[in-house]
Amino acid sequence: MSSSPAIETADLVREFKKGPRAVDGVDIQVAPGEVFGFLGPNGAGKSTTVHMLTTLLPPTSGSARVAGHDVVEEGTRVRAAIGAALQEAALDPFLTGREHMKLQTALHGLPREQRARRGDELLGRVGLTDAADRKVGGYSGGMKRRLDLALALVHGPRILFLDEPTTGLDVQSRSALWAEVQRLASDDGVTVFLTTQYLEEADQLADRIAIIDRGKIVAQGTPDDLKDEIGRPSVEVIPAEPADLARMKSVLARFGESVASPPKAAAVRLSGGDAQLADVVRALDAEGIRVQHLQLHAPTLDDVFLAKTGRHLEGAGDGAAVEDAEPDPVAA
Repeated sequence: MSSSPAIETADLVREFKKGPRAVDGVDIQVAPGEVFGFLGPNGAGKSTTVHMLTTLLPPTSGSARVAGHDVVEEGTRVRAAIGAALQEAALDPFLTGREHMKLQTALHGLPREQRARRGDELLGRVGLTDAADRKVGGYSGGMKRRLDLALALVHGPRILFLDEPTTGLDVQSRSALWAEVQRLASDDGVTVFLTTQYLEEADQLADRIAIIDRGKIVAQGTPDDLKDEIGRPSVEVIPAEPADLARMKSVLARFGESVASPPKAAAVRLSGGDAQLADVVRALDAEGIRVQHLQLHAPTLDDVFLAKTGRHLEGAGDGAAVEDAEPDPVAA
């Protein structure tokens, strides 16, 4: 495996004439064969970054190299090395899945004798063999996403860009796409650059993640390392008798510092980690405090986002989104 990064940016900036910087000095490195999660709310700059890395938008300043090639000076070589399934799939509703594959294999210059075999292989891989001869206009959202993924893989790219590939999909379609992403990375050694606003998706799939907010990278690392930065788990307890709340808070204070909790509950961040949970239960029992509800909260990626930005990821994209107001990147 090459030691050179598959994707590397330095102070990457994209400015539009009206509005703030969509991408504001992004520095990232993605190793070959890695699944890299690019996490952030709507309008954070995720899609703008992908459009620059896939040569659809020129950077305003800074630099980016993909597969060892500069995205501005060597765009043709970058495009030859990558596959991309962006948010809006460019599918013709009047063509079948098989016809899409035939067209894509021809556009990529595959030898004529290999086209049908490659198309059938990829349709099978994404679970569309039975629907191969149906017109795409009748496909579900999940089927269209899977076909778009198959089209992106026609030429065997070393690097695959997936821009929010599971937005709006049902649980079954999302799980199927997750499985294929994991297989591509683990079996084929494909580098996957995955943008998402779903915490679970980033946690499940990514070897490392970067969190972007308002165009800036606010955190980078493995999911576990980022969660460990936030601190130890907390325990939240609701007493069976509301009158015991003050006494319960006093008991919990022995095990760590108080953290925010609902009005009828008390919570502390455990100074000794989750191993202290049994001690907490024993201490409450020794004081004769009956418990209605007890829950251990492990740090999550949302806790990381909250700590880095001061707000939760869910719902953070409300309001004017920079990306929503962007011009068509192909025409830019």
